[in-house]
Amino acid sequence: MNIIIAGDGEVGMHLAEALERSDHNITIVDPHKELLKMVEYHSDLMTITGDSTSIKVLQQANVKKADLVIAVLHNEQINLLTGILAKKLGAKKVIVRINTTENLSKESWRLYQDLGIDGMVSPEDIAAQEIINLLKQNVAAEAHDFAGGKLELLMIKLEPNAIAINKTLEEVTERYKHLDFRALAISRRQNTFIPKHNDVFREGDLVYVVTKPHAIKELMQLSGKVKYNIQNVMIVGGGRVGKLTAKRLEKELNIKIIEMDKERCMELTNILSDTMMVNADARNVDLLEEEGIKDMDAFIAVTENTETNILTCLQAKAFGVKKTIALVENIDYINISQNIGIDTIINKKLIAASYMVRYTLGGNVTSLKCLSSIDADIVEFVVRDGAAVTSRPINKLDMPEGAIIGGIIRGEDSYIATGSFQIKAEDRVVVLVLPKTIQEVEKLFR
Repeated sequence: MNIIIAGDGEVGMHLAEALERSDHNITIVDPHKELLKMVEYHSDLMTITGDSTSIKVLQQANVKKADLVIAVLHNEQINLLTGILAKKLGAKKVIVRINTTENLSKESWRLYQDLGIDGMVSPEDIAAQEIINLLKQNVAAEAHDFAGGKLELLMIKLEPNAIAINKTLEEVTERYKHLDFRALAISRRQNTFIPKHNDVFREGDLVYVVTKPHAIKELMQLSGKVKYNIQNVMIVGGGRVGKLTAKRLEKELNIKIIEMDKERCMELTNILSDTMMVNADARNVDLLEEEGIKDMDAFIAVTENTETNILTCLQAKAFGVKKTIALVENIDYINISQNIGIDTIINKKLIAASYMVRYTLGGNVTSLKCLSSIDADIVEFVVRDGAAVTSRPINKLDMPEGAIIGGIIRGEDSYIATGSFQIKAEDRVVVLVLPKTIQEVEKLFR
């Protein structure tokens, strides 16, 4: 595909890198000349310095032959105008990043569709929903559901007391064959691999599994985890992510937000009816103690400063908080953050990429999520009539190296992928895919 990415920093660059791996023709339009020089030096991407709302700049990027235009600048007005102009100038499909939730309303969406916008994504909105999901599946460091929860993807860290430690995958699956689950990937010391039957689980492994909901409790016990109730939650940062999270949870949980900006605190007081607001600096350890950090079940740090989020989460852990979630904007910090004890990392670049990469694939891809702990994607395919995956059972399929089928949803029923299972047309199939394999895998489902 011919793809134009309009950005103004790291989100656009990260998206370009993710798409470049799939052999697309990428052109980046960005106002930062020095940043583009660095991109040109390290890659073969075409770059244009300029304003993406300039008709001349879009024409220079050959927008009339673009299969996809993605606008991911921080300013949503620029993104929307870029998308509208690109579509009028001949782009086939246009996706834009937005920041305000009112633009996600049905009325706004219909209006923007009429103006030529094909898709809109709010990373902040998705981040808030991910946080809520993680509080519900609180023993998992990463969670994603399919078909309304018929299948669950969980990332579980093996604790020192985990039953699975020093046992092979074959031993674990044989002993727990009554459980509906499949191990898809293991991350060990920043090395990711799809486990084979004789691979041994080790303490500290990050294990991605697909499971049915009823098996989650016993899987947690297998990994050394104990499920606990979350009732008291402290959120550091009253920006978009913190506000949306509190708004959706304040009727169910006891929420306290700590925000440094006094004006923002006043605004949130008018928006949030059942959330306690504290105007203070959360980096002050004495302040955290005064505000009852020891009584918190979960601590969520979502300020605009990555270092503040990491530091305050570590302070919360020191006070005994069971669940910590940090918004980390620098992707290089993700592994470091998890290795030093933070339970879950949220990254808006990966969220945006998850949504937008899907538009570069065939229409049979219904969802795609870029996993934060490993360099891999979890993809849901709809199987087309006559697709190669319907020709033989799973254990006879010629799956590309770096891809594994996890589960299948058929109507109202869900199944864990086993060797003899036969995939049929119209099934929805969950697949974990390592880099540079997704295009090859997608062909099997057409």
